Amino acid sequence: MQTRNKILDDMSQLMTNAMGVAQGAKEEAETAMKSFFDRWLADRDLVTREEFDAVRAMAQKAREENEALKARLAAIEEKLAE
Repeated sequence: MQTRNKILDDMSQLMTNAMGVAQGAKEEAETAMKSFFDRWLADRDLVTREEFDAVRAMAQKAREENEALKARLAAIEEKLAE
């Protein structure tokens, strides 16, 4: 017949509780670090990917319009030179 040892049961329960506390502390530390980095990045006034893509598309359109205007101007200057 196997008997249960009260001291071993208590130590086992204590270790189980300690692991639970350690897991909770780990999750709390992760949450705190994520919050810290989110605030730090927000303070740096960085742009979002959507904002960057929108500005890049606007710049590409402006470049294309600029090239078209250059071509029109060249054609007009060529006509005037004749």
